[in-house]
This record gives sequence, C-alpha cells and structure tokens, in this order.
Amino acid sequence: MKKILCLFITLNMIFFSFTISKTNAEEQDTNETGTSLHLLLNKHGIETEENNLNSIDLRFQQKEVIKKDETIIKADKEVSATISKDEKKLLAQLVHAEAEGEPYVGKVAVAEVVLNRVDHDQFPDTIKQVIYQENAFEPVSNNSINEPADKEAYKAVQDALTENDENDELLYFYNPDTATSDWIQTREVVKTIGNHAFAI
Repeated sequence: MKKILCLFITLNMIFFSFTISKTNAEEQDTNETGTSLHLLLNKHGIETEENNLNSIDLRFQQKEVIKKDETIIKADKEVSATISKDEKKLLAQLVHAEAEGEPYVGKVAVAEVVLNRVDHDQFPDTIKQVIYQENAFEPVSNNSINEPADKEAYKAVQDALTENDENDELLYFYNPDTATSDWIQTREVVKTIGNHAFAI
C-alpha cells in the first residue's frame, strides 16, 4: 500500500512540475509575441501601451495591421483598373511592335516607359496621347501599331501596371544600332535590355 501511495505522489509531483514548466514557457512566448507585436504596431503608426496589451487585443490589432497592408496592396492593383481595355490593348500593340523578339523584361520595360511618361509633367496625360504624340514611337508612323499583340505583350503590360517600381525613372528607349536621332543618343542610358537602351 505504501508503494502505491509513493508512486501516486511521485506521479503527481512530475505532472505538477510539467504543468508549471509549460505555463512558464507559454507566458514567456506570450511576452515575446507581445513585444514583437508592439514593435510591429508602432511601425505601422498604431500607438499602444505595452503594459496594457493582453493577448486578445494583440490578436485583434495584428489582424488590423494585416488588413491595412492588404488594403495597400489592393490600392496598388486598383491603379491598373483605372486603365481602360482599349488603352491596355493599344499599349500591348505598341509593346508587340516595338519589342517583338526582345527579352520579356525588355517588353515590360517598354510598357513602363509609356506609363512613366503618362505620370511625367513633360508628356501627355493618357496612354493614347503618349503613344500618338508626334514622332514619339516608330510603330505609329509605320502603322505597325495596328497589328494585333500576342499574349506575352499583354502579360508584359499587366506586369508593368502592377509592378512599376524597378523602372519607374525610365522615359526613353531606343536601339543604338538603328537610331537615327542624334538627340536620343544624348540621353543618359540607365540600362540595356536586349537590343534596347533605356534612358532618362
């Protein structure tokens, strides 16, 4: 009987020690999570009092931060929604005419040049006006702008609309081997992709 009682007491002590250790570990994990979330919330401009945050509030506020980030991403993608189907089609046709046979990143960069011009104060304010600006693009003067675009040109336009950070300063592109304008060759070349020099 004494052996059974000793075994029972020993098992209870082991269980009790395990429970205390687990509780301490959970409290430490909660504290570390609270500190990390406190820093994250402050980064996003949400003021908190670190000592008054409980785990429920943290979970709620963390969801709010994620929600705000999703709204920002959605807002960036909504920029492309303001461009009409006709403008996307026209831009894809220009990309196809200007960059057929060029690397895909070069096609995206061609589309980005047009979009950058729309945003720049020295150029017209719409895609159509930028493309049809006098002497701006050779495919307009030789009518190759009217040829249908392929799927890759459309995809390049979409990528330029949604990921327009890498080439946001580019305003010009030309083929150094075939360009006849002395002026274009005075522009500062930022990068070369395939046969095209991209400049500012």
